[in-house]
Amino acid sequence: MQPNTYSGPDERGHFGIYGGRYVAETLMPLILEVEKAYSQTKKDPQFQKELDYYFTHYVGRPSPLYFASRITEHCKGAKIYFKRDELNHTGAHKINNCVGQALLARRLGKKRIIAETGAGQHGVATATVCALFGLECIIYMGARDIERQMPNVFRMKLLGARVVPVESGSRTLKDAMNEALRDWVANVDSTFYLIGTAAGPHPYPAMVRDFQSVIGREVRAQMQEAEGRLPDTLVACIGGGSNAIGLFHPFLHDEQVKLVGVEAAGKGLNTKEHAASLAKGTPGILHGSRSYLLQDGDGQIQETHSISAGLDYPGIGPEHALLHDAGRVQYASATDKEALSAFQTCAKLEGILPALEPSHALAHVLKITPKLSRDHLLVINLCGRGDKDIFTVAKALGVKL
Repeated sequence: MQPNTYSGPDERGHFGIYGGRYVAETLMPLILEVEKAYSQTKKDPQFQKELDYYFTHYVGRPSPLYFASRITEHCKGAKIYFKRDELNHTGAHKINNCVGQALLARRLGKKRIIAETGAGQHGVATATVCALFGLECIIYMGARDIERQMPNVFRMKLLGARVVPVESGSRTLKDAMNEALRDWVANVDSTFYLIGTAAGPHPYPAMVRDFQSVIGREVRAQMQEAEGRLPDTLVACIGGGSNAIGLFHPFLHDEQVKLVGVEAAGKGLNTKEHAASLAKGTPGILHGSRSYLLQDGDGQIQETHSISAGLDYPGIGPEHALLHDAGRVQYASATDKEALSAFQTCAKLEGILPALEPSHALAHVLKITPKLSRDHLLVINLCGRGDKDIFTVAKALGVKL
């Protein structure tokens, strides 16, 4: 595959055969308005200056690149670095994209913001920027996710958001996104849909990627400062894929840098209780774009399972689908059990509670690192902190709090 194939999307929002915009006719004028506004603002130095201001003084960027010495010694292999985006304001990478989209919504004159959330981190980040900029905020969240992410639900409410439980389907992230899209169709004129992952109709996959690429740009500079060269391997967890594409994108043309995304294998890829869209899915259309989906022979979306609410989604961002087919990114998976074990290992050896989402990436790192040489440089994106998951972890470990 030629390097220029990694650029995109094209003018119709396609990454190869993936992406596009398959939405209700009612939404097309608004989608085109968002695309036009984003195309203009990303070239505007004043917009970038404002974005950089909030990244520095509100989000707390750049996030540190931390040498995890004890886990490195434990694995007796590659030198492991953590990109610590869990130290951002609100505790995850989601705030990067939310600040960018909220600034865009203000330019469009939209006063009402809607969003979907699974693990709650995108919901918290959206509620945070809405409080910051004085915008009305409605968050759609699956009822099952509300049950397992109550601390984040309360945080959203404290920040002034209205959290709408979604009882349909599997009551998780997919269903929350369905309801948010229905709201958008009904309230086109006043509302901006702040999508949290690198999926959905064009221009969202590219827009989310661009805002999240600050992660990879920082890693390039920080690794050069720390080691005098680029990393050998980058690893990130994959749900819809925003944190991973943010880390990977600035390195796509550096063919010597291996890129690894880790999906949620749930209770095992040989069961039906997982969320591994690339490992077990087929191409189809969901939430406005074409990508790999977990679906049956009739194209009906299958229910998914992951201990991590943020990875419990039956699809993947369209750019990841292209990179999978091209072989530029290797996609692996980790089970609930492996993620739980990695969560505990990180806590005990590094004094850091990672979210269950990046715990999947860490689980894969713990498997591959002992086979790598001591001078191999590996960076894992620690894209969220685990205080939101302590009740889920306690339940899984049979601990009563």
